Parts: sequence; structure tokens; C-alpha cells
Amino acid sequence: MFSFENHSTNKPKMTAIRNDWTREEVQKIYHTPLMDLIHQASLVHRQNNDATEIQMCTLLSVKTGGCSEDCNYCSQSARYSTEVKSEKLLEVQETLETAKKAKEAGSTRFCMGAAWSGVKDNADFDRILEMVRSVRSLGLEVCCTLGMLSPEQAKRLCEAGLSAYNHNLDTSEEFYPNIVTTRTYQDRLDTINNVQAAGISLCSGSIIGMGESHDVRIDFLHTLATLQLHPESVPINSLVAIEGTPLEQQTRVPIEDVVRMVATARILMPKSIVRLSAGRTEMGLAEQALCFMAGANSLFTGDKLLTTPNPEFSDDHQMMNTLGLTPRQAFKEDSQWKSETVPVQPKVDTRIPEPSMA
Repeated sequence: MFSFENHSTNKPKMTAIRNDWTREEVQKIYHTPLMDLIHQASLVHRQNNDATEIQMCTLLSVKTGGCSEDCNYCSQSARYSTEVKSEKLLEVQETLETAKKAKEAGSTRFCMGAAWSGVKDNADFDRILEMVRSVRSLGLEVCCTLGMLSPEQAKRLCEAGLSAYNHNLDTSEEFYPNIVTTRTYQDRLDTINNVQAAGISLCSGSIIGMGESHDVRIDFLHTLATLQLHPESVPINSLVAIEGTPLEQQTRVPIEDVVRMVATARILMPKSIVRLSAGRTEMGLAEQALCFMAGANSLFTGDKLLTTPNPEFSDDHQMMNTLGLTPRQAFKEDSQWKSETVPVQPKVDTRIPEPSMA
């Protein structure tokens, strides 16, 4: 168990990676005074990872808009009037050219996103499989986010060479119906099961700033950290409020909330890659440095995250040079992210009232 009481030691007191965290433990870690939390998370990070390495990923929307889901934050939902227009699936060669440019700019993982509720066994899926094979041939790790997957679809993606699959839980099970009503939380967990059972690394994270409480974030972190196999990657997204969506009036989440999420995730899941994702355009150098100190070790590069803005390649390279950070090599993976069995989903503990905050 992680100890917060002894600040005189140079190393945190911790045992092996745990998947049996109680909600009370997660709550205690999350509400640790911020400077102590950052310090402890930094120690855990340095004990389990090379703190100078950053995994650089590029995300491309290969099929934009027209999604049938009603995710309240999403500009790609067909239910909302946003500036995003529905587009057909890109051709393989166009995707491959973008991947080549991403590699030349320093990315080692190329992620492809399609605005689908779930994958259909049709010509579009066959094209996605060809994209995976083609991008993998460049020596890049390949990630996809395509919506819900069946076990057989996950197996086919694995056979094509997919490195990781992104399927965010977004928030807690209790808060989820406030954000999405066209699918259930269990639908998300089922796809996570299918991905990990197929032997594909899981990428699953959150979106904060959607009006949720600290308790909701604690519940989310508890669910993720008590999966039988931790996600290989944990993106921490700050909501980018999109005009025309139900969450268009939400204000920017405070940087201290982002740092607290990063640090808690790092302590709970010591070897997972914790990724700074959406919302970085609102963060300065010092704010991002604080996140890296707290345990973040990945970011998305490129001018867009699907449909939302992102810092330029050149800005990220300058930041990394300033902070003394280096790109993580491709395929530097640990066998712990591969699973032969379907993880058993945990039951969330009974909620505890949130401690009063100053």
C-alpha cells in the first residue's frame, strides 16, 4: 500500500502493482494536499518509468462526423448542430501519407479514430484493417478508436497488427447517463473486455470538466484501477466545450484538477502511460511541466485531436527541449499489457461522502 505519512524517505513505500484498491484508498490519495500528492506521484513515476521519456502520439480522424450516439461533449454527433460535417472513411493511401508525416515529426504511435457507434463487418472495416497493416509496416505503433467491438472484431484487429485500442470510460458509472444515453456503461466495459481478451493493449481514460463532482472522478479512477489488467494507456482529457453541443457552456477545468487526476492515476497505475490529451492548448509550459512532474508521460502531437485544436508539432518539440524530455521509442512495451483471459469487472464500492475542501 502507498504511504503518505513519511516524507523523509527518498522512495515511496509501495508493494507490487495493485488491482485491489478500495474506494476509500483512492479517495484518500485523491484528496492529499496537492504539493504532497505531486511529490509522491513523482516518486512513484521515477521508480516505475523513465521520467525523461514521453510517448508522442498522433491522432487522425479517418471517418469524421455523422455518429448516431448522443455524447453530450462530442462535435461529431449527428444529433447536434456543430461546424463538423459528416465525411466518408478516408482512403488507405491518404491515411498512410499522414502517418509518414507523423513519424517524420517524431511520433511513435499513430492513432486512427472513426465516428462510429460500433464497428460493422463490412467493407469499411476491411479498409480499417488494411490501414492498420499499412501503418504498422512503417514501424509505428498503431491504435484505433472505432466504437464498440465484438470479440471477433477485436481478434481481427489484433491479427492485423493493432497495438492498442482506445475506448474511454469517460466518467463514473453513476454519472455516465448524464453524458450518454444511447449506450450503457456496461457496453463500454464489454468492449474493454473484448479488447484485452484479444491480446490488444487497452487505452482508456476520462474527460473531466463535464459538470461532475470530485466523487465522480474518484469513482472513475477506482473503476479503472481495479480492472484485472490496468490499461496500458490512460488519457486525461479536459473538456473542450464545443458550440452546438449540450456542454457548450462548460467552463475550462482548473489546472489543479488536471494535475490531481494525473497524479492519482500515476499512483494507482504505476506502469501505465498517463497521457495529457484534449485541452492542452489552454495550458502553458509551466502547467504542462507540472503534469509531467506528477507522472504524465505521453501527449498527442499535431494540430488536431480528431476535431478539436491541439498544439503544433514545433511547439511540442520546443517544450520538450526546454524540459529535457525525449521521445519514447516505439514498441517499448511490457508483456503485462497482454491478456489471455477476459478481465473480471469490479463492483464499485458504496459511495462515501466527499471530505470538505478548503
